Amino acid sequence: MTNRRALALPLSTLFALMVWFNQALAADLVLHEALTQVYFSPRGGAQDALVAEIGKARESIFVQAYSFTSEPIISALIQAHQRGVHVEVILDKSQRADKRSGTAAVREAGIHAVIDSKHAIAHNKTMVIDHETVVTGSFNITKSAEEKNAENLLIVRSQDLARLYLEDWKKHRQHTDWQ
Repeated sequence: MTNRRALALPLSTLFALMVWFNQALAADLVLHEALTQVYFSPRGGAQDALVAEIGKARESIFVQAYSFTSEPIISALIQAHQRGVHVEVILDKSQRADKRSGTAAVREAGIHAVIDSKHAIAHNKTMVIDHETVVTGSFNITKSAEEKNAENLLIVRSQDLARLYLEDWKKHRQHTDWQ
């Protein structure tokens, strides 16, 4: 049995420490009354739920994705960008060679999409929407994730959680490249 103690610091202090130490620290959060939606696939509605969340975005969407081939989700991101939502995408290096990847489509639409090639696999599957909603889980942005695979998707409305995910997104953004 591991002896764990929660760190009792305000999140702003925790973030400052993370930057100062330049390390990833685990954070224990208690999410009081955070509306959370859970989806399971195949055919569990995750893709439709994700498209709907993207459609509600008003200010920003920050994406990290391993695989990026779902036309409905890619189209929703492009539509969000076209209505003035700031959209940025970080993808795994495998998307450079994947002919089905939506990387070219989002770039042609004017969305900043970059590659995280620092890691063996950039396997994050997250979105931070409007600094208040986190979308995460094993669900890849693919047709197979909705139709064939056993996947899960969580949509959590929590500004505290969104801050943590956005800090991690920014850390990965610092070591990306365009190609």
